[in-house]
Amino acid sequence: MKFGITQVFQCAYLPDQQERLIVLAEQSAELQQPYEKLLNSGFRRSGEQIYRPHCINCQACQSLRIPVDAFKPSRSQKRIMNKNQDIKIVINRIEQDNYYALYQRYINQRHHDGSMFPPNKEQYESFLTQDVAKQLFIELWLDNQLVTVAVTDEVSNALSALYTFYAPELDERSLGTYAILCQIKQAKMLGKPYLYLGYQIDACSKMNYKAKYYPHQRFIDNKWLDFVKNTD
Repeated sequence: MKFGITQVFQCAYLPDQQERLIVLAEQSAELQQPYEKLLNSGFRRSGEQIYRPHCINCQACQSLRIPVDAFKPSRSQKRIMNKNQDIKIVINRIEQDNYYALYQRYINQRHHDGSMFPPNKEQYESFLTQDVAKQLFIELWLDNQLVTVAVTDEVSNALSALYTFYAPELDERSLGTYAILCQIKQAKMLGKPYLYLGYQIDACSKMNYKAKYYPHQRFIDNKWLDFVKNTD
């Protein structure tokens, strides 16, 4: 496999840091097996790009995965599961036309200060359309209305949570958390040992929610380390 290293640019998550990525320099429909190996080495996918932080003076980004058979929901996570018992879960293998309107509402109201604002169809399709991995679209429905879509990659030994968008007016339901709990359940049902959640950044409030799922593992110094304490 061939890799490239990006130029240094301002970090999107830690304002006092600069960011640099190592990026897979191959794009092909033959990449599913290498993608799985790269996930196991701390890489992440966005659209067709498979990358890992390769910063000069910072190691704050830690790839995090959940060993799904060992996972035990916290008290607050159990409350969220109980609160959403009236939600219907639908698994789709193909992106649907009604997803974009929900995505657009989500970005406009929840991420109007981020790099994905303003949303547009081309940008949306660029991160959904790819040939690297099989995909699951985990849909959550409330009163016959689509309220959440969790876009999830599937490889032989894992699911990888790519992106979740949901109805922003339903904050009290904690749909982002509930979507991760649904992905854990789906990984178990499919016999996948792991659910990858992307990068945990302890010092960033937008990126440190992943550590609330125990036990979990983080990729640090080129090895997976166990984090087992549940503080909730």
